[in-house]
Amino acid sequence: MSLPIKKFNKKNIISALCYWLTLCGGLAAICSVILTAGVLAAYLYVKPSLPHAETIREIPLETPLKIYSRDGRLIDEIGERKRIIVSYDDMPNHVVQAFIAAEDRRFFDHPGIDYQGTLRAALNILITGKISGGGSTLTQQLARDYFLNRKRVFTRKMLEAFLAYNIEQEFSKKEIMTLFVNKMFFGQRAYGVAAAAQVFFGKSINNINIAEAATLAGVLPAPSNYNPVRSPNLAKIRRDYVLSRMHQLGFIDNENYKNSIEYPVISKLHGTASELSAPYVAEMVRIAMVEKYGKNATRDGYKVVTTIDSKIQKAATYSLRRGLLEYSHRQGFQGPIDHIDIANLNTSLPFEKWPENIQLSIERFNDLAALSPALVTDLNFDNSANIIFGSGERSDLSWRALKWARPYGSIGSSSLPKNVNDILNVGDIIYVMLTTTGEYALAEIPVANAAVVSIDPFDGAISSLSGGFDYNLNKINHVLNERRQPGSSFKPLIYSAALEQGNTTSTILLDAPVVMSSIELEEDWRPSNYSGRFYGEQRLREALVRSMNLATVRLLLEKTGINNAIEHIIPFGFREDALPTNGGLALGAGSASALDMAQAYAVFANGGYRVTPFIIDSIRNAENELIYQGSNPIVCPTCEGSTSTTNKNKLDQKNSGFSNNENQQIEEQELILQQMADIIDIYKPNASFSPELYEDINLAPRIISEQNAFLMQDMLREVIRRGTGVKARRELGRRDLSGKTGTTNDYRDAWFAGFNNDISAVVWVGNDNNEPLGIGEQGSRTALPIWIELMRATLEKAPESSMAMPKDMVTVRISKTTGCPASSDDTDDVMFEVFHKNNLPNCEENNQSQDIFN
Repeated sequence: MSLPIKKFNKKNIISALCYWLTLCGGLAAICSVILTAGVLAAYLYVKPSLPHAETIREIPLETPLKIYSRDGRLIDEIGERKRIIVSYDDMPNHVVQAFIAAEDRRFFDHPGIDYQGTLRAALNILITGKISGGGSTLTQQLARDYFLNRKRVFTRKMLEAFLAYNIEQEFSKKEIMTLFVNKMFFGQRAYGVAAAAQVFFGKSINNINIAEAATLAGVLPAPSNYNPVRSPNLAKIRRDYVLSRMHQLGFIDNENYKNSIEYPVISKLHGTASELSAPYVAEMVRIAMVEKYGKNATRDGYKVVTTIDSKIQKAATYSLRRGLLEYSHRQGFQGPIDHIDIANLNTSLPFEKWPENIQLSIERFNDLAALSPALVTDLNFDNSANIIFGSGERSDLSWRALKWARPYGSIGSSSLPKNVNDILNVGDIIYVMLTTTGEYALAEIPVANAAVVSIDPFDGAISSLSGGFDYNLNKINHVLNERRQPGSSFKPLIYSAALEQGNTTSTILLDAPVVMSSIELEEDWRPSNYSGRFYGEQRLREALVRSMNLATVRLLLEKTGINNAIEHIIPFGFREDALPTNGGLALGAGSASALDMAQAYAVFANGGYRVTPFIIDSIRNAENELIYQGSNPIVCPTCEGSTSTTNKNKLDQKNSGFSNNENQQIEEQELILQQMADIIDIYKPNASFSPELYEDINLAPRIISEQNAFLMQDMLREVIRRGTGVKARRELGRRDLSGKTGTTNDYRDAWFAGFNNDISAVVWVGNDNNEPLGIGEQGSRTALPIWIELMRATLEKAPESSMAMPKDMVTVRISKTTGCPASSDDTDDVMFEVFHKNNLPNCEENNQSQDIFN
């Protein structure tokens, strides 16, 4: 028995199909309504608790502290997060297009949520049962990074979508893209695309090419995995994907696509795009900012303009390093920094094919200052050596660049090497430096260290500061090291105190043996001159110019008084507890930093005023608003005047300068204008004439008379003309420079402090462990050459600048021997000397000695 078969005709099939389509459409519509209602309800439910999108404008991006020189050069960026804020218009088109291709191709079309991406993500949830990444637009990612976390839960994704919608209502697409590229993390502490371009490629955002832009856009999904430095292979795979998307979307043509795909992934970590090397300055500023603004000082985007002059700073850095390297050459070669066995290595192979352990043996040593590590690969018959750097670059060292390297600590020409084998072996790792001739020379890290600092004498602004050979090697800022003895560079302060006590430049001093007993000293103190000789009676000027120790001690003890000297010296900027209350004060046995000495010498340079060194000129906040402007006291001789006299002059002018007759007033005004035109080039009103011009000026206090300052300038200028600083005159050829050398016992410290009216600069050289520098390493040999190089660059093409002779000073013809005024009959052994008119030489015999403690 067969079952009846129901026949379906065409009409029945169409009817059934319509039925099911209607049913499915109805269900879909119902689901759509339910879904829409659910989403709307959810949005309305959570909306009150959602953060307002506009608060993004109020959330500051963590931005590093930026430090600049006074002429706008970037010195450093300091902060845990490296971020460089960039505007939309500052970014090349291919950078924006790379992020769109990599993250959100419909960015400029959707309202914050891309339904296509959302459907793909929803389908993935239905298939796998898991919430995975993807489907988020750039706006959603921005919302997540500002307000949410990265947990993959449904509620977070929903909130993310709602926030993205709100953001789209508040911001334009360009604003959203700008927020996105500045906010996102790219790895290696780089936040924002501009910082990532600097960190990975050492370029500004304007200079990266298409391939590099694609690399950066490809990093975002997983900065650790796609980091071009740590994982170049994965970074290339991701970059090529981004490039293919850019090509598919029509952002780049075939040629650019081909060139970018072939472009190698070359990346290494780069530091801050510093325009001026001044790491010790940067650290001083960081400490000051943290003290003033707390721990967020390096996060809140402050911009600090320092007083540093880039030209002088470069000269300070160069002169310090050059001086220490020259010192190292005099002391001899200490040997290679390491040695590896390469006897069985074919060194002619490309460096990248060498064993990895050998490559790493070179690369583990960093460049320091101007020095680079290199491996000696061959020694040649002509006494040259072949070397290779960690980069694979090859070069050679000529015998001329090697022959200085006698054994460390040896003395005399007999210890000089005879050939290259006396110095190096194959496999040695050494430091070399590039010379001005373009060839490499053997070098080494100096054992000693140094400090260079210069300040503006008229306000104390620090124009340059270099605290050591290399900050990465030694972070001690030797400019601020207060535990060093200044030696003879301190003597000018004693001589200034002596002038204040009525002595003159022709006062006769006895340079003869001195023996002192003191409670502070364990045994009798017997100072001596550097030469070991005694010079008998000497004029005060001559004793300073020739740096006579015994004469200076007697000047302090017998003609000035220790307490008087200390009272005179403290206002120069020294702490009282740093000044010994015994004869050692005369020879600089106290303690001082290089900055202390620069401040003290600035008093002589500016005519007698105390200025306080400072390094921060102004501070701006993240909104570029000025929040601090330095107002340090300044030197202003014309600001000194009498207000009462001025007011009287004004009253007289008012009574005599106007008439009741209008025509007469006009004629008199025309006459005044003509008189002003006649004197405009020479008219310099002071505070006595125009006090209103000087009312708001913060004036530096005068601490010594202008006559005292002039005499000190004049005597110290003679030190450079014919004394221990004569090398400066020979090399620089200037007549406006004054200064003084300083050397402490056993050559432990070498100093030179000098100035003209525009700059006060000090150099110190010594060892951190206070060991001697070596025989003969005194101030004129070790510190003075550094000062000369600093001045050579600083004063290039600058006019000479020295103090004019003050009023009440007179020039007198005296006897060089007695210091007394010479008679008209005297023709031999005479000279002209400068005195205050009320303090001419008194040649009456006076054998009474002062109480040395007053």
